[in-house]
Amino acid sequence: MRPGMATESKPSILFVCLGNICRSPMAEGALRARARAAGLDLAIDSAGTGDWHIGRPPDPRAIATALRHGVDIGGLRARQVEASDFRRFHHIFALDQANLADLARLRPADGKADLSLLLDLVPGRAGLDVADPYYGADSGFERTWAEVDEAARAILAKLASAADTGAPLRAPVRPPIFG
Repeated sequence: MRPGMATESKPSILFVCLGNICRSPMAEGALRARARAAGLDLAIDSAGTGDWHIGRPPDPRAIATALRHGVDIGGLRARQVEASDFRRFHHIFALDQANLADLARLRPADGKADLSLLLDLVPGRAGLDVADPYYGADSGFERTWAEVDEAARAILAKLASAADTGAPLRAPVRPPIFG
């Protein structure tokens, strides 16, 4: 378990992409940095639905992009989603539709996590995938960083709103996937 993992007393968020070496560790890094700057104590982690990269650091291009934005994700290591994640985290954000479908299939009957797409929280971006930069040019990692950083800002805004109203952290335009 990584430091800062979920406890009942603080919000816990898991980001999930396919291999856990590009998009999800970048999302983890962006939210960690924004939460730290805001003085918030959140449990934040990332994982992949696939097992190809378990134990490996993020893609060097993802590390370099995050560093250009003042965030070091080089110490993160890829891991695969586990059934316990659905009980341990309050919110699980898929970075794309395919991983959202995989998560819905993997979710155990006693899973309590709220499951949705990450960009559902960003106004005007509901239903969209975070760009996957893996097979493209290095510039694709900048686009991905911009998207996950925008989502990190939206998560913090939703957490502030939820704290004020008691409402769950959930996208306003899409119904929850699980009732």
